[in-house]
Amino acid sequence: MKTIELLCPAKNAEIGIEAIRCGADAVYIGGPSFGARASAGNSIEEIARLCSYAHLFGARVYVTLNTILYDDELEQVEALIRRLYDIEVDAIIIQDLAILKLDIPPIALHASTQMDNCTPEKVRLLEDFGFSQIVVARELSLDQIKEVVNSTTLPIEAFIHGALCVSYSGRCYVSQHCFGRSANRGRCAQFCRLSFDLIDANGTLISTQHHLSLRDMNRTNSLYEMLEAGVRSFKIEGRLKDLAYVKNVTAHYRKSLDKIIRQYPDKYRRSSFGNSSPDFSPHVEKTFNRGFTDYFLHGRSKDTWAMNTPKSVGAAVGRVTKIGRKSFTVQSAVAFSNGDGLCYFDSTGKLQGFRVNRVEGKELFPLQMPSSLQPGTPLFRNEDKSFEQILSRPVGERVLSVKLSLTESNAPEGYVLTALTESNVTLTLLFKQPIDTARSPQQEHIAQQLSRMGGTPFKVTEVSFDFEDERFIPSSVLSDWRRRLVRELTQACINAHQRDYRRPISKHLDLSGQHFDFTANVANRLAADFLREHGATDVAPAYEIAPPPKAILMTCRHCLRYAHGECPKETKRPPRWKEPLALRLPDGRTFPLTFDCSKCEMYVHHETL
Repeated sequence: MKTIELLCPAKNAEIGIEAIRCGADAVYIGGPSFGARASAGNSIEEIARLCSYAHLFGARVYVTLNTILYDDELEQVEALIRRLYDIEVDAIIIQDLAILKLDIPPIALHASTQMDNCTPEKVRLLEDFGFSQIVVARELSLDQIKEVVNSTTLPIEAFIHGALCVSYSGRCYVSQHCFGRSANRGRCAQFCRLSFDLIDANGTLISTQHHLSLRDMNRTNSLYEMLEAGVRSFKIEGRLKDLAYVKNVTAHYRKSLDKIIRQYPDKYRRSSFGNSSPDFSPHVEKTFNRGFTDYFLHGRSKDTWAMNTPKSVGAAVGRVTKIGRKSFTVQSAVAFSNGDGLCYFDSTGKLQGFRVNRVEGKELFPLQMPSSLQPGTPLFRNEDKSFEQILSRPVGERVLSVKLSLTESNAPEGYVLTALTESNVTLTLLFKQPIDTARSPQQEHIAQQLSRMGGTPFKVTEVSFDFEDERFIPSSVLSDWRRRLVRELTQACINAHQRDYRRPISKHLDLSGQHFDFTANVANRLAADFLREHGATDVAPAYEIAPPPKAILMTCRHCLRYAHGECPKETKRPPRWKEPLALRLPDGRTFPLTFDCSKCEMYVHHETL
C-alpha cells in the first residue's frame, strides 16, 4: 500500500486551515522570516494554531525556511527552528546547508526545489545529507522522475499545479543582478514576466512580447502516471495566492486523487484522515491562471508559454456576436453575473480587460465599452463573480468517522463510553450515573443524542450497546457526555499525531574532489564548512556574495528557438536567425542568449557577454 500526500500552500494559518478542510493532507507555510516568499511570513502563534488543527486529522505542517542565509542570521535561524520544533511543526523545507551544522532539535528536513533537484546523483547526495523528503525540479519528465525515484529510498515530492519559473529554481540570478533583489532570498522581482524585444545580429525579430513568461502548470490528467512513476507528495504552488484560489484548487485535486484511490483501493491510500465535503464544484480554470500546461512532463511542446501576457486570462466563455453603443451580445453556454471580469486579445495581440456592470441574458453592459472589441472576438472570464462569492463563504467541514460503544460500569455505578476514530484513536470515558431501567425502548434515542456532532470535527457512524435491559438516561446528561467526548477526543487525536524526525547524515558521505561553484548558493561559513568537512576541494561564494563576471543569469528548459520553429534538432537545419540572439528591455539593457542543444537548455547571460 502506497501513501499519497496532497500538499497545499498556505499564505497564512486561516488559508492553511481551509486547505485542510478542503482535503489537504499537508500544508506548507512561511515562518516569521527566511521563506522563499518574503511577503508571506507568519507568527509562531499562528503556525501553532494551524498545527493543532492539522494534527487532529493526521495532516502535516511544513514550514519554509528555504532562503540562503548570511552569517549574521544563523543564530536567529537556530532559535527559530527550536521554536518551530516546540510547537510540533512536522518538517522544515530548506535550501541552505548551514542548517545541517546548527545545534537544532531532530526536526525532519525537506529539500526545497531551490536546491536544483534534477538528477539521480543529486537526489542520492541529498539522501546522504539526511533529508527526509525531496521536491524535484518542475522541469523533469515522467521518465526522469522514475530515474530519480529509483535512485533513492526517500519519498519524492513533485509539483502538479500553479505558477512556473522559467529558470530552474535556485539557479536564477537575474533579479539580483538587475534589481538587487535575490530570488534565493525570497525577493524575486519577476524579471521573467517583463516585456522584451527578441533581437538577433541583424536587428529586432519580435518586439514587445513576454518571451520568458510561462503558462501555469496543470497536471490533473497525469496524476495516475505520476503515481506510477513513484511520486508520493503532490504539491500545489501558491503561497501568495488568496483563499478562494487555495480552496478551489485543493478541492479539485482532492477529488481527482480520491477517484484514483477508489479505483485502486488495495494500491493507494491517503496520508491523512477525515472526509471533506465542500459544498461547491471545483473548477481550476475559474481562479487565477495564465492558461495551462503540463510543462515537460511528457516531453517538450509549444504550449508552455504565455507570450502575449503574464496576467490571468481565465476560462474561455464565448465569442462576441454583436456590438452596440453601450453593450454587446455574446454567443456562450455559460451564465454571466454582474461584476464579472472579462478579457480578450485585441487585433495587436494585447490583453484588454473590463468589468461587466449589468447582465441581461447574453447581452452584457460594461462599465465602459472597450473601443477595440469586435464581432467574432473570443472572450475569457478572469473573474467569475458568482463563483468567487461561493468560495468566500464557509464551504463545509472535514470530519473524522467515529464508532461509539456504551456499556454499564460495575464500579463505580455508571456507564463507560468508548470512541474509536477512523484514525485508530481510542478514548474511554467513565460517567457516574444511576442505572435506571426504562419502561420503553431507549437505545435509538440515546444513539441520536450521542450522535449530534454538528459543528464538530466528528461524525458518528455507529453506536453499539451492551445492556442487560433498556436503560433510561436523561437527554441533558447525554448532552453533557457528548460535549466532554468531543473535547477530550479532539485533544486525543491531536496528541496521537506522530511526526517524522531528522535522518542522520550518512557515514559514507564523501565529496572528495568535488567542486562547488556559485550555483551551489553557499552564502555563509557553515555551509562552506559542511562541504569542505566532507571532502569538497573548492567552494565558491554565492552570487549574492560575490557575483562572478559574465555569469549565466538564468538556465531554462523553455527555448525561444524551439518556440518559434527555429530548433535545429526539430527542423534538421541551422536556424535562419543570425546569432547571437538576445532579449532587450525597453530601457535598452540587453541579455544575450546561448543554447546547448545536447541538454535542450537555453541560457540568459549578463549584458557584457
